[in-house]
Amino acid sequence: MATSQVPRVKFTPEGLVLPQESEILTGVLADMDSAFGGGLNKNLDTPQGQLASTTTAIIGDKNSEFASYVNQVDPAFAAGRMQDAIGRIYFLDRKPGTATTVIATCMGLTGVTIPVGARAQAVDGNIYLCTQAGTIPPSGSIDLPFSCSVNGPISCAAGTLSQIYQAIPGWDSVLNADAGTVGSNVESRAEFEERRRQSVAINARSSLQSIYAAVANLDGVIDVYVTENNLSVDQTIGGVSLVPHSIWAAVVGGEAADIATAIWRKKSNGADYNGNTSYTVEDLDGYAYPYPSYVVKWETPAALPVKFAVQLADNPSLPSNIVDLTKQAIIDAFNGTDGGQRARIGSTIYASRFYAPVSLLGASVSILSLLLGDVTPTAASLTVPINRRPTVSAADISVTLV
Repeated sequence: MATSQVPRVKFTPEGLVLPQESEILTGVLADMDSAFGGGLNKNLDTPQGQLASTTTAIIGDKNSEFASYVNQVDPAFAAGRMQDAIGRIYFLDRKPGTATTVIATCMGLTGVTIPVGARAQAVDGNIYLCTQAGTIPPSGSIDLPFSCSVNGPISCAAGTLSQIYQAIPGWDSVLNADAGTVGSNVESRAEFEERRRQSVAINARSSLQSIYAAVANLDGVIDVYVTENNLSVDQTIGGVSLVPHSIWAAVVGGEAADIATAIWRKKSNGADYNGNTSYTVEDLDGYAYPYPSYVVKWETPAALPVKFAVQLADNPSLPSNIVDLTKQAIIDAFNGTDGGQRARIGSTIYASRFYAPVSLLGASVSILSLLLGDVTPTAASLTVPINRRPTVSAADISVTLV
């Protein structure tokens, strides 16, 4: 046959338009009728009808694959290698994985320095490396960030980073009071797209967007929040008081030297800093020793354990381990390992984010109530302050069968 009655896909100003499968079936039957000289019985229960239905399904499936491929040029839908290609337009590569980060209290003799790379061990055997040097003050203890030596979603619950792995004279003990921020095996589609969207200003300077893009692109950085106070008086933003004419950067993960350099290179000249962490950056460009130096400050957020209360309808068809399955589904969604966005600094966490992951555990799962909160889980949403990093563990989740 020179022509076919099967409708084609159409490229329009609004995008790709696919024919309905009913239209495809009509076209296939018309082609078959013409091929057999007319008068063909078009009943779908006949052999030729079954062949037409199968051909229609094949064409429809291939049309859908074609549409999916065409949509890969849109960053909002791109995934996998196509998303990697879009990222490279912005000189971005998907992060192969991030390590769990945790704040640990190091105790010992006054004046003892805990260097970058100092090692501590968690009860599960994982080794954590200190990412910022610190000197123990007269109080006898100092809080320092540690990062797991292995990338991946490794849980570090409160009190589990408790053993010094590499002895340093004067360093007596280590313990994390709060849970760590869980890492990931590979940057998810949603996280990579969010970083790409925020990275359009990575080559700029003197803007919040450029600071965010530069810090978020650093190895080991899991989360970033950047804002500013452009007034001449203190201003409270996101639950935190910022000094006049200053920037605020809260960062989870990454090396202190890299973070400080990225912030210093991108901030506006003369802008002040806020935060509980500092690092001295030297300007090596165009100067001879001694180099000009600048103290850069940012916030290393404290943990904010998020509590969950879930009520499920009791059903004999539920799996025997439904409580554990529900907790893990919430943890995976919270940390973004289900493919969605992880809970972030300064974000609003909605209970509805967790309905689908729990419902997908099985057709017999019926959610009666799912609430959350930072002290007691009684709300439908929770806004995270800009100086806290949201965390969750199985102990924070209550699952009740009603």
